[in-house]
Amino acid sequence: MSDTIARPPFDPELATFLAALEAQGPFTLTAEMLPRMRQLDVPEDVVDERLRSRGYQRRNVTVPGYHGDPIDLAIIDRVERTGTTAAVYSIHGGGMMFGHHLGNLDSFDDWLLDHDVVLVSVDYRLAPEYPDPYPVQDCYAGLVWVAAHADELGVDPARIVIAGQSAGGGLAVGTALLARDRQGPDLMAQILVSPMLDDRDDTVSTQQIDGVGVADRQMNRFAWDAYLGPRRATPDVSEYAAPARAADLSALPRTYIDCGSAEVFRDEDVAFASRLWAAGVDAELHVWPGAFHGFTSMVPDAAISRTATAALADWTRRLLGDPSPISRAAGRQDGPVTGVSR
Repeated sequence: MSDTIARPPFDPELATFLAALEAQGPFTLTAEMLPRMRQLDVPEDVVDERLRSRGYQRRNVTVPGYHGDPIDLAIIDRVERTGTTAAVYSIHGGGMMFGHHLGNLDSFDDWLLDHDVVLVSVDYRLAPEYPDPYPVQDCYAGLVWVAAHADELGVDPARIVIAGQSAGGGLAVGTALLARDRQGPDLMAQILVSPMLDDRDDTVSTQQIDGVGVADRQMNRFAWDAYLGPRRATPDVSEYAAPARAADLSALPRTYIDCGSAEVFRDEDVAFASRLWAAGVDAELHVWPGAFHGFTSMVPDAAISRTATAALADWTRRLLGDPSPISRAAGRQDGPVTGVSR
C-alpha cells in the first residue's frame, strides 16, 4: 500500500483473516494463474448433491451467445416445483477473466434459496481470449433466452432479477443497460454486490487499496487490461463494458448495491448509487465498515458479514415476498449448497 494516503481500518475479525493471508506471502495475479482459477473447485456431482440436499436440482442448456456462438446456462430450481415464479439471472465474478458459473453457489444460501425461485447462472466467455464485448454480450444473449423461454422454465417474465458480484455486478449493469436500450427483457430488479464498474482507476479508494486487502489496485488494473486491452482508461470504452461511464441511468430497475468501506470498488459504487438516485431510480446502498472485497464469502461468520447478508435477505424479502414454509423447511436440511468460496 502507498504510505502517502490513509485508508479506513479493516474490521477486527476481517483483519485477522487478512493477516493469515499475508503470512502466506504476497499475491500477484498473472496470466499463468488463470487456467487454475477458472476451474470448479469441487466436482459437479458434489455440487448437484448439495443442491439436492436443499431440495434443488440442476440442468444445463446450451443457448446462442454473442454472434450465435454456443454458451451454457445452468438452470437451478426446486424439485417438483409447479406454477410460475421469479427468476434470478446470476453472473459470476472473477474480473471477467476467471471464476466458474457453478462456483460459489453457497453465496445464495442465506438470502435467496429460501425463496422458490428459478436460479439461472450464465457461463459467459472470458477475457483475455474473449475480450469486450464478448462477456457482456454473452450475458445479454442468455438473458434474452431466459425471457423468451419463460413459459417452459416456469418463470413469470415480469419477475426477472439480475444479480452479480464483483465483475459479475458490472456485467449485470451492462446487461441491464443493453436490455433497456434494445427494448429487451424488462427486469424487475438488479442486485449488485461490490460491483466492478469503472476502468479508469482514478478514485480515492483505488489508491487506498493498493497492495492491501484481497482484490486490490493491481488486480483491478490487470482485469481491465485483460478485458479492454489498450483501450482501458481511454475515451474508447463503451458504457456496456464499464457502466460507470453511462451518461444516462434512467429507467434502470430497482437496485440493491453494497460494498465495503475498505475495498477498491467503494468510491465507484457509492458514486453509481448517487447517480441512480439522481436519475430517479429506486436504489438501496450499504457500505459496510471495515469490510474488504468479498468478505461475506471469505469470512461468512464474522459479525459484519452476517449483518450484510441479513440486509440483503431483508431487501430480497421485500422484493419477492416472504418465502413459503416449504421453501424454509427445505432450506434447513443439510447446510450450504457448496463448500467453496472465492
